This record gives sequence, C-alpha cells and structure tokens, in this order.
Amino acid sequence: MNINLTLIGQSIAFAIFVWFCVKYVWPPITAAMAARQKKIADGLSAADRASLDLELAQEKAAQKMQQAKEEAAGLIDQANKRAAQIVEASKGDARKEGEKLIEQARAEIQQERVQTRDALRAEVAVLAIAGAEKILETSVDAKAHSDMLNKLAAQL
Repeated sequence: MNINLTLIGQSIAFAIFVWFCVKYVWPPITAAMAARQKKIADGLSAADRASLDLELAQEKAAQKMQQAKEEAAGLIDQANKRAAQIVEASKGDARKEGEKLIEQARAEIQQERVQTRDALRAEVAVLAIAGAEKILETSVDAKAHSDMLNKLAAQL
C-alpha cells in the first residue's frame, strides 16, 4: 500500500465525515445553541421586566401607603375635632344645667326667706300683741290687730 493512497483515502473519509457532520450533526447543535441563547435572552429580558415591574409596584405601594397615612391622619384629625366639639357641647350643657340649678336654688332661698320673714312677722305680731295686752291688760280685737300689722309691715 502506498502512503499516498492511504492519505487520499483518509482525506476522502475525513471530507465525508465533515460533510456528514455539517449536514446532520451541526444543524441540531447550532439549533440547540440558538434555542439556548434565545432562552437566556428571554430570561434576561423577563428578569429586567420583572425588576421594572417590581420597582413600579413598590412605588405604587409606597404611594398608596402615603395616601392611606394621609387619609388616616385626616380621619384622626376629624375625630379629634368632633371629640372637642362634643366636649365643648357637654361643657356648655353642664354650664347651662349648673346655672339652672343655681337659679332654682336662689328661687328656693328667696321663697324660704319670704316665708321665714312672714313667719317672723307673725311671731313678732303675736309677741307685740302679747306684750301690749300685758301692758294694757286688755285685748285688742282681730280687725284692729290686722290693720296694725299691715301698717307695721308697710313700714318695714
């Protein structure tokens, strides 16, 4: 066997092997690599979109939290104002009730004063008549007695 013939045979076999690899082996490998490359690119773009979506969601959540805090603060302020109004209204009602009770007490005191004064006048009149009877040793009639009392009351 000749070395040239072997070399040519090996070259032909290698060429057939390269043609076979290019025709049947290389396309599935390149397709798998392209699919893998596309899958990686899609994964990276999905990760970027997810990152942007996460940032947007966090911003929206922060805005909603801020809005909720503001609404809560407004509700608390409104409740505090209403509580202050209720307290002031209660104070006003209590003052009115206190003034009413004071006026009632003053009226009762005045009425008791008048009753006591009348009772004292009657007692003074009885004592005056008793003293006058002792002094005069006579009795004064009721008509004259009431006239004297009225005159005395008018003078006082």
